[in-house]
Amino acid sequence: MNVRTLIAALVVAATPLFVQAGDAAAGKAKAAVCTACHGADGKAMIPTYPNLAGQNAQYLELSMKAYKNGQRSGGQAAIMAGMAAPLSDTDIANLAAYFSSL
Repeated sequence: MNVRTLIAALVVAATPLFVQAGDAAAGKAKAAVCTACHGADGKAMIPTYPNLAGQNAQYLELSMKAYKNGQRSGGQAAIMAGMAAPLSDTDIANLAAYFSSL
């Protein structure tokens, strides 16, 4: 196994350590702005916007952090980067917990 493969495996294995559990109730209070694109129940009315309801919390959290940090560039990344920019890590964890709970 080469060094790059080993490092990649370690990063993937350690990823859950960087994700904190969120508060779904606090996420619901913060999610009002998300409903314009992702729907009031986390199910988007427009086909080009993803449904967030029932998604894995870790996936949602890592995705929002990637938008915030400019690590995603496809699709609606410019819009999402602007939406995620003011969010704290706690806000992101709370939103992820809320949408995953739907």
